[in-house]
Amino acid sequence: MNDRSRKRGRTGGTGDPARSGRAGAEPFAAVEAATDWLLGYPFVFRALARRIRGGDVLVDYGCGPGTVADRAARVLGARVVGVDTSPEMLASARARESAVAEFHLVENGRATGLADGCADAVMCNHVIASLPDEQAVLGVLTEIRRLLRPGAPCVLLATDPACTGREYASLRIGEPGEVYGPGDELTVRLRRTDGSWQEVRNHGWPPGIYPELLEGAGFREVAQHHPTVEEAQSLADPELLRGRDWTAERERPPLVVTTALAV
Repeated sequence: MNDRSRKRGRTGGTGDPARSGRAGAEPFAAVEAATDWLLGYPFVFRALARRIRGGDVLVDYGCGPGTVADRAARVLGARVVGVDTSPEMLASARARESAVAEFHLVENGRATGLADGCADAVMCNHVIASLPDEQAVLGVLTEIRRLLRPGAPCVLLATDPACTGREYASLRIGEPGEVYGPGDELTVRLRRTDGSWQEVRNHGWPPGIYPELLEGAGFREVAQHHPTVEEAQSLADPELLRGRDWTAERERPPLVVTTALAV
């Protein structure tokens, strides 16, 4: 754990309190996530498609209301299993008409009911930013490694805190003019489907810290990529692409996809 994390001395769970309870679950189900659907999830699915086949078990670690897990099941033909720390999020996910096979609660850092090496792949979208210190990040990565068979891929999607203060189509990371160190608390604004904005407490983890932590958790062959709007032309929904000019996304793409293989 770095000195900055020690000095903050944060306690509590590894997730964002805004996600807990019905009051937290319902707003997350209404997040628009246009930038993610342009520069994030299609690239996560592409990375997974290179490594898994139809029928393989894919765990969505931090599945939230299950929207991305459902799309992954339909796009990849995988048997998707959603896990989350929030019972209310899982209740919301179960209530949807979904292609997700099953859902499991994470308790005390462990996905209940899932055996070691049960997964052919794991995706983990926007979970790392909710974690308060390096020990918590390492704990999540270690649990993901437990779920994976040797040689199986892990794909992480995260915001890059170097893009602080820019107004993207569906999010803003931190406050304009602020500089955030590793693990520093920041606020992310997310656009909802009704046009309003929701604020979420996150932490600024630069992509450069991921390789060492992944290797410490039992991964190898770590690679990172910042997807661009140009690359998205062949992957994202054409209607989504045409619907906005994506000026900020073109100037500085805010998302990073990290891939690694379990040892």
